[in-house]
Amino acid sequence: MPFSTLARKRVNLGKNCMADTNTTSRPVTWYRSPLTSADFKELHKRSDWRGGVQTFGYLAVLLLTGVSVFYAAKHLAWPFVVLALFVNAMAYSFIPNGMHELGHGTVFKTKFLNEFFTRIFGFLGWNNYAYFAESHSRHHRYTLHPPDDLEVVLPTRAVLKQCVTQGIVNWPRMKWTILYTIRIARGKYEGEWENTMFPASDPERRRGPMIAARGFLVGHSLIIAVSIYFKLWLLPLVITFPSFYGDWLFFLLNNAQHTGMTDNVSDFRLCCRTILLDPVTEFMYWHMNYHTEHHMYAAVPCYNLGRLHRLIEHDMPHCPRGLIETWKEINAVQKRQKEDPTYKNIVALPPTANPSPGMVATI
Repeated sequence: MPFSTLARKRVNLGKNCMADTNTTSRPVTWYRSPLTSADFKELHKRSDWRGGVQTFGYLAVLLLTGVSVFYAAKHLAWPFVVLALFVNAMAYSFIPNGMHELGHGTVFKTKFLNEFFTRIFGFLGWNNYAYFAESHSRHHRYTLHPPDDLEVVLPTRAVLKQCVTQGIVNWPRMKWTILYTIRIARGKYEGEWENTMFPASDPERRRGPMIAARGFLVGHSLIIAVSIYFKLWLLPLVITFPSFYGDWLFFLLNNAQHTGMTDNVSDFRLCCRTILLDPVTEFMYWHMNYHTEHHMYAAVPCYNLGRLHRLIEHDMPHCPRGLIETWKEINAVQKRQKEDPTYKNIVALPPTANPSPGMVATI
């Protein structure tokens, strides 16, 4: 899909999440913690400089960990090569967050840079940016309101055992991703969610994901061919395949965004979870630990979410600090849900917070 077409489809999810001209689904009137006009304008300011620090800083980490793999292969014993590959994959696992933020069109002030790096990150992580743009804009408009949002459906069952079985080497996901990419490249859409977003009656909407998928297959095939021809056996392991192993930390963070929260509510404080993290992990995670704030104000650049959190902290429920506290909270909820499938976790709001508009979404 050319950039002009991408622009026409308004992949800028920060704007898309407010309106949907392609669906007859019911609107949800969301509660958002109030901001002053001055704070609102300041928080929404985009910066090529700050966007560059985030984007090129993250890419520098990928380059450094990738180079370390080749260095270890040349100078160190094989266990260090395996360790270097795993560290590289851990850093690589956060690529979806980069594509996600760039897809919102908020990282850079310059539109072209957002669109260009959305494609780069999508390719590196096998994340179909054209498919994701449609799915994720609906996720923001109808967060946890099935069937309008089927990107995340509660209750999800995320257990720490999965962190080991899927977060070390995830062969099933690699197989699924490649077969899925081949299927979309052939123009084959399956299931309720895909056919809702990309109906057969609108072939133009189906073209974007098809073209992206074909580009992924051609590009990664070329990388593998080059590695075979020049005997650079490690090249695919640091570019094409690291999305499929070493993502245990990403698993723990990303699965904490909505797991154990409440669906069918019109208050992001009840259906999204904010986690307080150390600065390094927060940077690698593209500040998506401020997930409630991101859903409230999706057009705020990721590097401003920390400031947004501090401004509305009085209106927020308790935010767990670190992954241990977070997963203790999630495991307690999942234990209750296992005993009582009808149980819903309603987080408590502090006395300083505005009351929730209710457990049923406003129609």
